[in-house]
Amino acid sequence: MRSIAIVGGGQAGLPLALGLLEQGYRVTVATNRAPDDIRAGKVMSSQCMFDQSLRIERDLGLNLWEAQCPTVDGIALAVPHPERPGAKAIDWSARLDKPAQAVDQRIKMPAWMELFEQRGGKLLFEDVGVAELERMAVEYDLVILAAGKGEVVKLFERDAARSAFDKPMRALALTYVTGMAPQPDHSRVAFNLMPGIGEYFSFPALTTSGPCEIMVFEGVPGGPMDCWRDVRSPQAHLAQSLDLLKTYLPWEAERARHAELTDANGILAGSFAPTIRKPVLTLPSGRIVFGLGDAVTVNDPITGQGANNATKAAKVYLDAILAHGEQAYTREWMERTFERFWDYARHVVAWTNTLLTPPPPHILALLGAAGQCPPLASAIANGFDHPPRFFPWWTDPVACQQFIHAKMTGEAVLL
Repeated sequence: MRSIAIVGGGQAGLPLALGLLEQGYRVTVATNRAPDDIRAGKVMSSQCMFDQSLRIERDLGLNLWEAQCPTVDGIALAVPHPERPGAKAIDWSARLDKPAQAVDQRIKMPAWMELFEQRGGKLLFEDVGVAELERMAVEYDLVILAAGKGEVVKLFERDAARSAFDKPMRALALTYVTGMAPQPDHSRVAFNLMPGIGEYFSFPALTTSGPCEIMVFEGVPGGPMDCWRDVRSPQAHLAQSLDLLKTYLPWEAERARHAELTDANGILAGSFAPTIRKPVLTLPSGRIVFGLGDAVTVNDPITGQGANNATKAAKVYLDAILAHGEQAYTREWMERTFERFWDYARHVVAWTNTLLTPPPPHILALLGAAGQCPPLASAIANGFDHPPRFFPWWTDPVACQQFIHAKMTGEAVLL
């Protein structure tokens, strides 16, 4: 029986661990937080899982909250009018072909850890550094590092050719609330783009106390939404959130008029640089560790792809391990497996990065045209489930114009 150690009990590491366990592998998951610590801790992310990612969870038997979790049925975009306060220059909404869902990771990760133990996996609670990785590399056939934080993650070499930024591109904040007025017609990710200021979006989710709405703020560094450093309490965090809406997005402020925090830990603020790292870490002994998820692919949450990337990476790694059989886990195999994931993720990263810089004219034309053309709005909305669909028309002005024309006229798209 092959033995595998996974460092990190999150959205990438646990699905992979449970998938391997189901196939008869001996699996250990090392994490520095016990289930009850996670349940009682702060929110960790703004995860909105689209259909392809949800299907991976279903196939692994991990969709434990599907019946209780509210659905996200569409994507909407609004851009404030630059000359008419309170008005919108762009305003459209489109349904997703299949619904998305967002489950607070304070619910998911503890339950998955306990399920992992129930199914025969070994949970190890410890801080993992180089010495622990060295020990694991001797004891196990394969060591995978799937943790997104900590000093050990920084040991993976930054891939300069694939990392467009070397500093945070947004000041980030999350606010989990109840009392938000429902959207008309259907639930949605309500995305608001404020050029030069930042972005705000919200969507329904399931948290520890039941259904909620997650508010996500993305402020351009140094701008008016880069304002979280001096916020000292949960109530001050909520007040700051509502003040930003009143100032820049009055239609969102109206929806949030009766918003209250889900709990004192339903807030988060910080920043990080979007980074791609090389997937193989060489330890001082010469033994190697394979990186997974946020350890090697850190995407800004502006496109809501972090949890989706992690889940899809876990699936790629699971399939690769199962196909590899009894062969040795070499550096070449690790790099080849990561490249298989990167063939998908490069599109996610490229698309996300375009939204972290001022949008070029063809993107503004695209987003504006979507308000007049439901098939175009639908194409943009459903690209969130599989971002490679955005290419080449998202980044190529000529292809973009052809795509707009085809959707407006109903002609076939020849790209």
